[in-house]
This record gives sequence, structure tokens and C-alpha cells, in this order.
Amino acid sequence: MLSFSTFFQLLKESFRDLLPIILVILFFQLAIIQSVLHNWLSTTIGLAVVGVGLAVFLLGLEVGIFPVGEGLASEFANKRSTFWIVLFAFMIGFGTTIAEPALIVIAQKAASISDGRIEAATLRTVVAFSVGFAIVLGVWRILKGHPIHYYIISGYILVVAATAFAPPEIVGLAYDLGGVTTSTVTVPLVAALGIGLASSIKGRNPVLDGFGLIAFASLTPMIFVQFYGIVVYQMFDTPAIIPIIEPLTEATTTVATGYDFSVVEILKGLLGVVLDVFPILAVIFFFQYLILKKPIENLKEVLIGFGLVIIGLDAFIVGLEMGLFSVGETMALELTRYDNNFIIYTFGALIGFSTTMAEPALTAIAKKAKEISDGRINDYALRVFVAIGVAIGIALGSYRIVVGGEIVYYIIVGYMFVIALTFLAPKYIIPVAYDSGGVTTSTVTVPLVAALGLGLATNIQGRDPLIDGFGLIAFASLFPMITVMLYGFVAQQMGIRGDREMEQLHLKELRNALEDANNMGLSTIHVQGTDKRHSDKISFSAVHVIVPTDKTQQALEAARAAGARGVTIMSAHGLGLEKMDNFYARLQRDDTDANLMFLTPTKKVDKIIKSIMDELDITGSGAGLAFSYPISHMKGITLKIDDL
Repeated sequence: MLSFSTFFQLLKESFRDLLPIILVILFFQLAIIQSVLHNWLSTTIGLAVVGVGLAVFLLGLEVGIFPVGEGLASEFANKRSTFWIVLFAFMIGFGTTIAEPALIVIAQKAASISDGRIEAATLRTVVAFSVGFAIVLGVWRILKGHPIHYYIISGYILVVAATAFAPPEIVGLAYDLGGVTTSTVTVPLVAALGIGLASSIKGRNPVLDGFGLIAFASLTPMIFVQFYGIVVYQMFDTPAIIPIIEPLTEATTTVATGYDFSVVEILKGLLGVVLDVFPILAVIFFFQYLILKKPIENLKEVLIGFGLVIIGLDAFIVGLEMGLFSVGETMALELTRYDNNFIIYTFGALIGFSTTMAEPALTAIAKKAKEISDGRINDYALRVFVAIGVAIGIALGSYRIVVGGEIVYYIIVGYMFVIALTFLAPKYIIPVAYDSGGVTTSTVTVPLVAALGLGLATNIQGRDPLIDGFGLIAFASLFPMITVMLYGFVAQQMGIRGDREMEQLHLKELRNALEDANNMGLSTIHVQGTDKRHSDKISFSAVHVIVPTDKTQQALEAARAAGARGVTIMSAHGLGLEKMDNFYARLQRDDTDANLMFLTPTKKVDKIIKSIMDELDITGSGAGLAFSYPISHMKGITLKIDDL
């Protein structure tokens, strides 16, 4: 919904999510490096622009893209036309990826350091096509009901096989691009499509089958980009090598952080974003009006939402260039001056953890996982385990850059752990774990992590920015799959169950209890929402509250807040001590009070009486009387299962 309160809430969340990143940077800059950033003003402004841009961007998504995209996904899921579902899946994958801000940043960086080999627009097109293909493959799996791990394991084999033939300059970049394709724009639409399909097809489980599309979208770019690298590096002559990146110095870092705020540059950036978002708009309007032949509800709000997406995305990219990317490069330069490599690994781990906890895409998928799993998956715990995985991954990736070594060996060992855990972890967590690896590195994480990797590779002797600088994002995408499956395994060993599963367990325990309604030593109750009657040894009490008639509603609300489930209201007329001596007062019959009788499990008596006593100030200046007494032979009362 479009409102100032929604925007301010998103703005607060954006800066709240950025706060851990800022604290980590400040700690290392002031406590370890012991100096102030030379470009601190530009960085501060850039971070502020990132926060505002992200809030505007998310508001636009909620108002414009999400409602229409989720509605389309639901319509096509119910339409059950394989052709249109597959075509829609491809167009959504392609359209959302080509507009992905994190992909734009990485493609531009790759083009700038590849000696003219890699062209940013072509690289983005290859990645977008691979994601479209991945979504089609994932939808096909849902339609056919195939287990996801067969596809994922086969994909890992193809990745390793492609690595054997790909030039070393493209391997790290390809692995990284597998982690930046799915984020704020892509995740909600893709997740809605998968869960919508799994929910509407008989025999499919939303948890086991609905998740997994994001994992496919993270896997296929690694394959396609490596084949793209084979074409551009091995099938064409090598151009004359022109050094494009020099080791960062204080001077070059300061210059690099500048941003041209001229009207022409601002308009050019805005136009570029419009062209990036246009494919999403074109896909949605094409399928909505030409295929489904239905008008878009709240068209005005939807168009405003798309406008906000464009403005927010442009501001976000500008802020990244001014703030996070320059900070990552500068911090990498400063940290490489120390002989203690442990500082580098610690910085990488803390930045990985803090940026991941700030990822809006991860928050979205965690909430959806909790909802679909009926509470079996805790959204905050899932985010923490994913963040731990990213922290481990970036620390290990930084170690690889510092000491050297082929990235493929690290990745293969990581894949072996993932495959092994796939057969050990509970089934419900596996698709979520695969998807978690794809949503960890996006809007907030990618610029800082990529800058850290490139900065380390640029400033460490013997390292090549193109070969060694990329790869941190790949590590940050791999290890969360391991930690999330470990989370599922631990949760299973602890016996954590979903809400409905716990309810069924409680009902089973009740069914096993004595059901003899004629046994006067047992209380016989009805459980709300069922047609069952159960008898058990439950202690009940009656709570009476006598209050002035005008205080009845206030007393009822206080009792309800304390857990009272029902009440019997009787009219009453009370006489105080002074009125008992008055003959005419004793003859008065007008009802002045209400006698509220609550029948409740004895364990709730204290809480109910205290709540009413405090609310009506019965023991102070208020009027009223409260008391209770135990009762026996309770038959026929209705309670919620939580009360038992």
C-alpha cells in the first residue's frame, strides 16, 4: 500500500540493516587501521543515498511489481497451460535478471578489468538468458514432481566439467555471477511462481516442491558464463594487453570515489535504469493484457510503483558507487598493509555476517519459508545460519586470495559437503537451503564483497584481479547451503515441529486420555475446532467478579487479556455496610451491579483476578469485588487446545 507510513517504515528498516555494516567499518577503520577515511564525507553521503534509494525501491516493488507479479503467477498456476507457464517463467527470469542492480555492478567491473574481452551488456544478457532457462527447468521439475537434488547434483557436475575447459580468467567471475542473479527483484516473483505452482498441483508439497527455483537460477549462470568465456577467450585472438587496473593508492582511491552530479550524468543514469526495468514492465503487461486478457487492478498505483522502482534503483546504484564500493576498495588497500592476515579474515567474516543480515531478499525468503513450513523453520534462526555461512565463506575466500590457489578445488570440496548433507538433512530443509545460497548476495552484499575481493587481488603481489579478485561471492553462496542444512539437521534432532504438527500431537495425546464422560472424577471438555469430547483430570475454578454495571466491559476486556475464554453475566444489586442499616435501601430492587462468573482452569485464576483488580483498581479507589473457589464435576465446557 502506497503511504508515507509504509515508506518511513521501509526507510527505518533500510538504515537499521545498514547499521551493522557501518559499525563493522567504523571499528576496523578507527580501532585497527586507526585513521579516518580520506573520503569519509563522500562515503557518508553515499551510504545515506543507498538507504533512501533502497527504501524507495522496496516501496515501489510492494506497490507496483509484487502484486501484479504474484497475481500473474497465481493465474498461470491455475491456468495449467504448460506452454504459457513455461514462457512466462522464462520471461520473468530473463526480465528480472537483466534489471538486477548487483549484476549491473559486477558486469561493469568485469568489463573494466578484462582488457576488452568481456562486454558488460553481453555478459548481462548471457546471465539473464541462463536464469530464464533455469526458471523454466525449475518449473518443469515442479510439473513433473522430480526430486530437486537430482537436478542440483547434475548441475554441480556440469559446473565442474565446464571449469575444466574454461579459461582461468572467467572461472571466478562465473562462480560469482551465480550468486548475484537472484535478489530483491527476482526472489519474490520467482518464489511466488514456484509456491503457487506447487500449491495448485495435486500431489505437490509447497515446501518440498515450491522452493528450489532460486537454486536453479544460481546454478545455471555458472555454466553459461564459463561457456561464454570459452568463446571470447579461446576462439578469438587476444588483443594487446593494456593495463587497466593499477594497485590502489590513497590518491587513486580518492579519485575513484568521486561522482559526477551534472544534470547530463544524472539523466543518463536514470535513462539507463528505465531501460533496465522496462523488460519487467513489458513482460507483465504482455501477459496480463494479451494472454490473460484481464485489466490490471489499481493501475495508477502500479504505475506509481514502477516509477518509484526506477528512482530508487537509480539512487541505489549512485549510492553504491559513492559509498560501499569505494569503502570496500579502500579497506582492502589499508588491510593489505598489515602483516597480520588474520585481520583480513576477521573483517571479511564480520562484513559477510552483517551485510547478509541486512539483505532484503533473504528476509523475504525467510518469512516465506516460515509461513510455508507452518513455523517449523524459524525465520530469524534461518537468517542467522545463512549469515554464519556467508561469514565462513568470505573468510575462506579471503584466505584463498591471500595464500593463492585454484578456486575450483575449494568449490568442489564445498559441493561434496553439500551433496553429503543432502542425504542426511531432513527433506523439508533441502530446497530452502539450496535457495538460501542464491539470495545471500545481492543488493547490499555484492558491492562491498566484490570490492573487497578485487581490492585484495589488486594489492597483493602475484595476484591477478580478474583471476583471483572474483570468487568471494561464490564462497558466500556456497557455504550457506551447508549451514542451513546443518540447521535443519540440528532442528530435527531437537524435535522441533510445525504448528499444525504440534496441534495434531496434542490432539493425539488428548485422544489417548480417558474419554469417559460418565466418570464424575474427570472434567469433560470440548476442544474448539473439533467435534471431539475429551475427559481428563483437569482442575477448574469459578472466578466471580462483581462490579458496577458501567464497568462490565472494562472487566471483561481485562479478563479476556488474562486468558478467560467465556463468561456468564448475571444482574446483581449490592448493598454496602452503610446501606444494610437503611431499611429503604434494602427494599430497593434496581440492578446496579453485574456478577461476572468465569469458569477456567485453576492455573489461570491468579492471572485473571490480578488483571481485573489492576484494571478496575478494586483494591484502591475503585468499586468491585473479586473472589474464586474450586469446583468439581466440570462437564461440557469448551476450551482452546492451547489451554490444555
